[in-house]
Amino acid sequence: MSQKFVVTGTDTDIGKTVFAAALTAALDAHYWKPVQAGLEDETDSEAVARLGGIAPGNILPETFRLKTPASPHFAAAEDGVMISADDLPIPQINGPLVIEGAGGALVPINHNLLYADLFAQWKCLAIIVASTKLGTINHSLMTIEALRNRHVPILGIAFVGDEIADSQDTICRIGKMKQLGRLPIIDNLSARTLSAAFHEHFNVSDFS
Repeated sequence: MSQKFVVTGTDTDIGKTVFAAALTAALDAHYWKPVQAGLEDETDSEAVARLGGIAPGNILPETFRLKTPASPHFAAAEDGVMISADDLPIPQINGPLVIEGAGGALVPINHNLLYADLFAQWKCLAIIVASTKLGTINHSLMTIEALRNRHVPILGIAFVGDEIADSQDTICRIGKMKQLGRLPIIDNLSARTLSAAFHEHFNVSDFS
């Protein structure tokens, strides 16, 4: 059975979308962003298509496109929309699927439903994307704990940023988590440079 992965993060703006683009390209997968909050700038789907060099047919349309760049529950309320888990079934496609959440694992979708709750219902393998910056140990271990408490299966953790070996090793040791690799900060980020960095620092077979 083809793998379906949920890419979640320990915070917002840590490189989750960049990693999702690299993973989607490496697996020749489809990509799905269930809820896009904020439409004025480049959306996550557009960024993944550009950074991954993904064919348009492999970018699945968002189920909800909300105007306000905010937490989905707030953006939906501003648009007069109520999102429930029943509104977000996983698309049925042939081949691998990369699903990207919003911000961290405990971001609310509505007043009672968190992304982590949705991940638990989907039963997909989660990949935690974590920055290597100061504070990552706390944020990463809390994310691992939140997902495990909901019985979300976790494939491992992917770091983004400069190598901080002690922090990375500490998170994986205490969290009993597989370190999938680390995506460095890439100057002149493009589909070509991102692909090269991903294949240098990750083992694609870990995702098969």
